[in-house]
Amino acid sequence: MSAPAARLSAAALVTFVLALSCGCEKTADRRGGRVPVTVAAAETRDVPYELDATGTVEPIASADVLPQVGGMVTRIAFHEGDDVREGQVLVELDKTSFATEVGRTAALLERDRAQARTAQLAWERTESLAKQQLVSPGEVDDARSAAESAAATVLADSASHARAVIDYEHATVRAPISGRTGKLGVHVGDVVRANDASSAVVTIHQLKPIRVRFTIPQTDMSELQGEHRRDVRVYVVKDDSDSSSAEGSLAFVDNQVEVATGTLLLKGEFANTDGELWPGAFVRVRLKLHEQQGATVVPTAAVNNSQSGTYVYVLKPDTTVDLRKVIVSRSWQNLSIVAAGLAPGETVVTDGQVRLSPGAKATIRVSGAGPGGAGGEQRAGGAGSPGDAKPGGSAGANRQASAGGAHGAGGGAPVSSETQR
Repeated sequence: MSAPAARLSAAALVTFVLALSCGCEKTADRRGGRVPVTVAAAETRDVPYELDATGTVEPIASADVLPQVGGMVTRIAFHEGDDVREGQVLVELDKTSFATEVGRTAALLERDRAQARTAQLAWERTESLAKQQLVSPGEVDDARSAAESAAATVLADSASHARAVIDYEHATVRAPISGRTGKLGVHVGDVVRANDASSAVVTIHQLKPIRVRFTIPQTDMSELQGEHRRDVRVYVVKDDSDSSSAEGSLAFVDNQVEVATGTLLLKGEFANTDGELWPGAFVRVRLKLHEQQGATVVPTAAVNNSQSGTYVYVLKPDTTVDLRKVIVSRSWQNLSIVAAGLAPGETVVTDGQVRLSPGAKATIRVSGAGPGGAGGEQRAGGAGSPGDAKPGGSAGANRQASAGGAHGAGGGAPVSSETQR
């Protein structure tokens, strides 16, 4: 090999070694770099014990209005969807035959009353003659039997007349309860039959007050037991926010657990003065029981799930993180109540856990910092040290909690069931 070629080959080899060394140094730097995270401090606070469920609105009273006599509809006295009061006229039937029956039974009653008076007088005269021994005892018995039979006939005719009067009154169909009417089932000219479901006039629902039925798991029965029913508040929660739109009281607790589902049926009663709750609608319900005193809470975003259970990343004073297994008893709004594994005042990571591992170094990302920490990133232990990372503070502890669950390995909320606490 010539001298120039040898020099060129040696220069290329040196360049390759330098490039490889630089790449290794950069990889080492990346491996030893800090992970930007947001943090929050575990707090001690009083947390309401609430149970969330999905409920169905139902009227407190409902009535299917059926005609109690048959006949032809001659008048409709309301419109579909009207609010009606108890006793209000809804439908009138043809009353001709009923009026005729009332007159006939009244005439029969008067005739039989006259015959009963005559039979009574005959009995009294026969008894008087019997005292004078002018008639036999058998005649006295016959007179008494005739008088009693006439009196019984009067009673039977009185009942027939009363029934005719009632049928005449039932030809006018009235509202049995106050409430909102639904779809009209008959029209003028229709012939209806007595107490026939196919002849239903209308269905009336009482909307004020109204009830919401919902269920809770049988595992929550212990929390409900011991509470005075009148003191337990029930809230209907809007779908698009966590604020309540209606407040009521617990009105009903079933006397047995549903075997198939393992749930207990409850009902809350609401004044519904604004008419916002409507029968058949599905709503979110929150049952507020008591308050848990001195609970340790962290943002739900700090809690992660894995196959071995729930855990959080704790930021230590030396800016390294430690994986800590915790026991989460329940969640409330955007907070998780930690039963064991974490002490109040410890700093937990609320965002950035996916890039962490036990022993990794972290830096606190202040509010407004980008995903990579540029622009607002501070080194942990400086102005943004873990000791200064208070929820809502100015040291950059940005609580990024989500009611939907935690970030990281599990990705789901620490507690999830049909009824979430």
